[in-house]
Amino acid sequence: MSETGGIGDSARDAVLNRDCFCITLDRSSLSAAIRAEAGDPDLVGALLASRPNLFSGGPVFISTHDVKAMLDVVAAIEAATGDTAYQEEVLGWAPAIARHDFGPRGVFMGYDFHLGGSGPKLIEVNTNAGGAFLNALLARAQEACCRQASDARRANAPGEFEALVWQMFIDEWELQGRVGQPRTIAIVEDGPKDQFLYPEFLLAQRFFEQRGVKACVVDPSELRISGGRLEHDGQTVDLVYNRLVDFSLDAAGHEALRDAYLHGAVVLTPNPRNHALFADKRNLSLLSDPAMVAGWDLTPGQLKSLSAIPHTALVTAENAERLWAERSRHFFKPAGGHGGKAVYRGDKLTRRVWAEIQRGGYIAQELAKPSERRIKIDGEIQSLKLDVRLYTYQGQPLQMAARVYQGQTTNFRTPGGGFAPVFVV
Repeated sequence: MSETGGIGDSARDAVLNRDCFCITLDRSSLSAAIRAEAGDPDLVGALLASRPNLFSGGPVFISTHDVKAMLDVVAAIEAATGDTAYQEEVLGWAPAIARHDFGPRGVFMGYDFHLGGSGPKLIEVNTNAGGAFLNALLARAQEACCRQASDARRANAPGEFEALVWQMFIDEWELQGRVGQPRTIAIVEDGPKDQFLYPEFLLAQRFFEQRGVKACVVDPSELRISGGRLEHDGQTVDLVYNRLVDFSLDAAGHEALRDAYLHGAVVLTPNPRNHALFADKRNLSLLSDPAMVAGWDLTPGQLKSLSAIPHTALVTAENAERLWAERSRHFFKPAGGHGGKAVYRGDKLTRRVWAEIQRGGYIAQELAKPSERRIKIDGEIQSLKLDVRLYTYQGQPLQMAARVYQGQTTNFRTPGGGFAPVFVV
């Protein structure tokens, strides 16, 4: 790679992302670490082998200045969600179930950013952000191939991820008035074995079991209500680690979980209220509106941090014509969407798709182009896009990871792409 001597901190990360072709991932170490953590190492090994683009070979570099800016955005949004006026606005369009507040704040909040010359731009917020357990192991399986990567690796030694995560779940348990610790935790997702991140579910299951908790990975249709308790295979479920994308719990097969949640019979995290306050994409239309946020109980610094959210608007009959004319400047996303599904870049829109978007339920977000990470594949240099995900709990950082990809959205199908560790420089 090229030398970076004499380059300021604000530019060093961009230079490294452009010119560092180090392969820092020790795949044998990663495989060994994951197999050691998994309850069924052979199964997890086979699952990972079928997902060759889950992990990128090299790191993504980010400046300390950008990390601070990202954390400031998180703090500003956390403050906004506690404001009564904000809550009234977002709960006004949320499902009725979101008005129930049982205390939990939502595990593994995920704040996704694009990097750029004007600083990080918040693209979206997720309440059941995936990848944290996998990225914790990825961070440990790095080796350095040059001085710059070696320096960054030493400065970014893996932290106390496991301790922070366990305390997070205990906090959620206690916030709903429980004492001690849960005896049984269910990791719940529709058709979990068919999910791309199923290996992570198994890692989470093992994580809980290592702390004396009986854990299972289940489809919500396998849950039952009996004697006022939520049960799986006749055993009471105390806490549900929710990986569902049915944020209102009204889909077929989710009845038992919904009933248990509404009656306070189980601690559910994240829950419908967490999603309504943080992750409904319509909320970005409020958070990116200077006139709106000026009326909330926020500090000048928090108001400034919210300017890192690209301007976002609800697609309505009144603004549809203007948004079509300006479509090349926007991304169009479903308000309740997830995983980049049904997301459209404006300059790629067809009239047929636009007709669907105009029916409602979409937001138009000002385009914030992702930065790039250059990598070398089979001796050929390629430029891939990247975003950075900050995992948090109650505004405090748990972990940071990048996703490297090619195409419109992150997809884990790009050779050389996938989850990548973040080195702060």
